[in-house]
Amino acid sequence: MLYLLDANALITAHNTWYGLNRVPEFWKWLHYHGAMSSLKMPAEIYSEVESGNDELAAWMKQSETKRTLLLDEEIDARNVQTVLAQYGKTLTEADLITIGQDPFLIAAGLGHSDRCIVTAEVSKPTRSGPRRHVPDVCNDCQIRWIHPIKLIADLNFSTTWDDFDKLL
Repeated sequence: MLYLLDANALITAHNTWYGLNRVPEFWKWLHYHGAMSSLKMPAEIYSEVESGNDELAAWMKQSETKRTLLLDEEIDARNVQTVLAQYGKTLTEADLITIGQDPFLIAAGLGHSDRCIVTAEVSKPTRSGPRRHVPDVCNDCQIRWIHPIKLIADLNFSTTWDDFDKLL
């Protein structure tokens, strides 16, 4: 299974329970699973986090992080268009700004039964247009999605995790 991380999965982790300096094992765990190709981020999503002006953005700019977490493929433009259609038929430029980079994340999972989107967003099925949430668009596109807490359970993170040393 390839887990595709939404920017909010890392931002939320860093800003809440798993700060870079507070739980460094978590960030090593992410490197490890990225190096094992079980966890990646499309370039458009990666750049969202990297463009920040904080400790997390600095971590994202490190060559080791890019090497392990960046999904090394271009997202199919037809898949992006398919995903954008789930937001509405006629999208304005303002709508596209509201939607942001989410269609690239979702498109990276489209047509791949072995991929799963990881997002901190929650389903809000009553929302429509550009305010739709990632889980609901994933549901419409028949793409599996999970919350980061489920990812942590699926890939068995703990603060005693030490498999990173095996990678070196």
